[in-house]
Formats: sequence, C-alpha cells, structure tokens
Amino acid sequence: MTDRKQGAQRLIAAARLEFNEKGFEGTHTNAIARRAGFAPQTFYRHFADKLAIFLAVYRLWAEEENEALSSATSPDQMVDVLLRHHASHRLFRRALRYLTNREAEVARVRAHSRQSQMAAAMARFPALDPTKALLLILTLERLSDGLIEGEIEACGISAAATRAAMVDLLEKARLG
Repeated sequence: MTDRKQGAQRLIAAARLEFNEKGFEGTHTNAIARRAGFAPQTFYRHFADKLAIFLAVYRLWAEEENEALSSATSPDQMVDVLLRHHASHRLFRRALRYLTNREAEVARVRAHSRQSQMAAAMARFPALDPTKALLLILTLERLSDGLIEGEIEACGISAAATRAAMVDLLEKARLG
C-alpha cells in the first residue's frame, strides 16, 4: 500500500471518529488531521474539503453495512446488523440525513449507494421489484434511526415491538 493511500485511510478513520463524536458542523479539518497524526495542512493533500472526506467516510460506512448485511443469514440477524451499525454511528447518521437535504453531492452519492442497496435487496429477495426494494430499505433505515434516536419509544412503541415489526417486514420480503 502506498504512503499516500495509507495517509488517506488514516484521515478517513480519524474523520469517522470526529464526525461520530461531534457531527459534521462540529468537526474541523485540523482536528481530523491531528487525530490522524498529521499536521493540519496534510489534510488538503488528500481531500479538497470537509465534505469530500465526509463522503469518503459515508462510502466506507455503506460498504461495511452492505458487507455485514450480506453475511447475515436470517431476517433477525439482518435487523441486528442494521441496529448495531446505526447505533454505533448515531451522530454520523444524523449528519448524513442533514447533508443529504442540503448538499447536492451528498444526495448524488447517497442515491448511488441506494441503487446498490436496491440491487442487493432484489438479489436477496427475488420477489422485490425496484420500488418495493427501495421502500423496504427506506422503511428499515428510518425505523433503525428512530429506534436509535429514541423517537419511537417516545411515541409509546416499544423497541421490542418495533424490532419484531422490522423482522416481519424482512420475512415478508423474503417470502414475496
């Protein structure tokens, strides 16, 4: 692996921690560089700006989620993967939702990622067409975020009931 690639990977790892601890607005490129063990100006040798590294972190996050989901052998395990992954990246997810609505580049990259998710869902659940695959993805994603943020329980719905409903959605998708 080249020094340049290693440097970028260290910055991405540091940015991931920063974004998850401080959100997008609270994260600064100097802090990312220092956390990665670099002088602040080194950041700009690898990334144009904070948004560029945020997108690199998102791509890695999405790839890890897809890999974890593909190794899950049941709807129950898939829900566990989603909830764990969303919980461990709570502030990052919040920033992602915010930026998707405000930055065209984030919306474009996220749409591309969604298309990959749809293809994976249709491969796993052949009864799904693109519309149903996207609806399933968006529903599970929103429910995961709602559980992690405490929004669902604040409405009087238990986490256990919501989790069971998520498993049921995946079972229905599997059965067609």
